[in-house]
Amino acid sequence: MELNTRLDKPLIAKSRREEICHIFGEYYDPERWNDWRWQMRHRLTKLEHFQPLLQLTPAEERGLEKARDKFAVAVTPHFAELIEPDNPLCPIRLQVVPREEELVTSPGDMIDPCGEDDDSVVPGLIHRYPDRVLLLALDSCAAYCRYCTRSRLVSQGEMYPLTRRIDAMIAYLQEHTEVRDVLISGGDPLLMSDEVLDKLLGRLRAIEHIEFVRIGSRVPSFLPQRITPQLAAVLRKHRVWLSLHFCHGRELTPEVAKACDLLADGGIPLGSQTVLLKGVNDSENALKNLFHGLLKLRVRPYYLYQCDPVAGTAHLRTSVRTGIDLISKLRGHTTGYAVPTYVMDAPGGGGKVPILPETLLAYENGKTTVRNWEGKLYTYIDPVELG
Repeated sequence: MELNTRLDKPLIAKSRREEICHIFGEYYDPERWNDWRWQMRHRLTKLEHFQPLLQLTPAEERGLEKARDKFAVAVTPHFAELIEPDNPLCPIRLQVVPREEELVTSPGDMIDPCGEDDDSVVPGLIHRYPDRVLLLALDSCAAYCRYCTRSRLVSQGEMYPLTRRIDAMIAYLQEHTEVRDVLISGGDPLLMSDEVLDKLLGRLRAIEHIEFVRIGSRVPSFLPQRITPQLAAVLRKHRVWLSLHFCHGRELTPEVAKACDLLADGGIPLGSQTVLLKGVNDSENALKNLFHGLLKLRVRPYYLYQCDPVAGTAHLRTSVRTGIDLISKLRGHTTGYAVPTYVMDAPGGGGKVPILPETLLAYENGKTTVRNWEGKLYTYIDPVELG
């Protein structure tokens, strides 16, 4: 008999999970909480959902009232549980709860900062780099980052369903034999059913010259319940790499650890990209704790992104100098595996550009002068070519 989880009497909440369930008129049921479909159906999407859970600031209230008309609001119960109710500067909260600052357009802000629309060859397929493409599979996510690069597309409901776009995509890829690498993103591709994802990956793998397939996803952070043995088997079958997205160490919960273990044990290579965000992770300790925590989960931090200049995100962006200084403080002070490459997606479609600390000071007549992590200078002499 199915457990009746609807409330038939007032509930005195004893935990954050009970508080969240109470918002939707339900009792807390561990089995349902761990069902990813239940999590998706019970996402927090409006002011009335957040008011019982958080001590909202006036800026957040106005943001929830107005910003969702610009870019949707959605937070899974799993991620909402991590938000500090009385701290408006909570690093989890800053990532997903809108503020009225989102309505302000600052100098340098752009609607399509990466210039993806200009490089779209068929709907949902971006071909910028010579040997690789970006395939936008969905326009929805488990939760919506307030700094989303694709807020012009994601959650807007304007992207054709994949079933109407996939044939044109496959035809393009079959014709363009220079393409060896496909990144599937969106939205979040791991929200697709196992069957639909399996079919998509199968069609890509049937193209002989495609060597490398990867999926960009924040599902392990926002919705770790979605990572099931069945999903891991699909990813393993098609030899997929996962590019995950984590921004703060508090996201690395036991549920996330379990999900990453399931993926890693299934032979799925895991990397993480982190967006540098003001008030969230713009300190040496915050980044070090996150990157060390990821390594414990067998997730390699590989990119630290300068936040894209998406319209309405100035309040979340740091200076480039901040990013350079942070990488300099990490390098040499922790294992190299824990130091990602600091990159910028050059505004207007220039692609990813590494932003490096000033380590190469001079190179002349075969002599290289470098500065190490301690600020000391060293010289490297090129080998003499023998006649």
